[in-house]
Amino acid sequence: MQFDTFFQKLNSKTFLAILVVAIIWGTTFLGIKIGVETVPPWFVAGLRQFTAASILFFILLFTKKLKWVGFKNFKIQIVLSSLMLIGGNGLTTVAEQNLSSSLTSLISALSPVFIFASSLIVGLEKFTFRSLTGLLLGFSGIIFIFWDGFSDLKNPKYLFGIAILFLSLLSWSIGAIYAKKIHGQNQNIFLNLFYQFAFAGVAQIFLGFLFSGNIDIQKWSFQSVSAILYLAIFGSLITFYAYYFLLRKLLPTQISILSYVNTIIAIFLGWLILNEPVSMKFIVATISIIGGVFIMNYRKM
Repeated sequence: MQFDTFFQKLNSKTFLAILVVAIIWGTTFLGIKIGVETVPPWFVAGLRQFTAASILFFILLFTKKLKWVGFKNFKIQIVLSSLMLIGGNGLTTVAEQNLSSSLTSLISALSPVFIFASSLIVGLEKFTFRSLTGLLLGFSGIIFIFWDGFSDLKNPKYLFGIAILFLSLLSWSIGAIYAKKIHGQNQNIFLNLFYQFAFAGVAQIFLGFLFSGNIDIQKWSFQSVSAILYLAIFGSLITFYAYYFLLRKLLPTQISILSYVNTIIAIFLGWLILNEPVSMKFIVATISIIGGVFIMNYRKM
């Protein structure tokens, strides 16, 4: 699909959805980092989704659209919730407790690579030498990230964060492909999201009690709680609606390249607000990863 065909698919709603996904999700890395400063990560993720579910509950109740979706569709929403909210967002939140928001966002920029690989497996994409070139260029960016920091991998917490983050990318990519495959079975995005958020919220709060050790709510800062509220309204409720809307219009790989913008915004905010360092190698890694993903997906635009 060439660029002109891609833009023919755009209308005002689609363009607005693209802006929402591209810009707002870029700010969520900062929100997560502020959240996990004083709140255990599983509680950040769980309260984020549970709050979003609670807001949706009243919206659906007020509009008289709250209903049981049936066991078949309910199972679909549980799978999506497990892959994208618990596995994708939840594990990213856990990883960011030990990683900077800038590094988390940069590695997360590899999500199109994972989605492309998953798309190859299910037949949504075809392998080309162009995609191989982009793949190699993208992963070369990972080498630049750790060029001077291989010794950091000896730190168990840092290594754990990296491993968890890659696992979250894998989970997200599988979820995105699965969502594309079944997107036409139920057209009420808000209703589906309510079940997804509710399940993820309860499950992750349970994981919070299970893995957080001693829980002292009095130590939870106003900034962290405010960040969770922001993540619930903007990072989950608004942006996930836009994301699922785009999945009906575009291929998962086309949507995933919005991580270009996510990454740039996240790195800038991490530097501006959290004083996270941005070295020359980090900039080279950013260019390499984004360039690789662009090359890999160029023809799909």
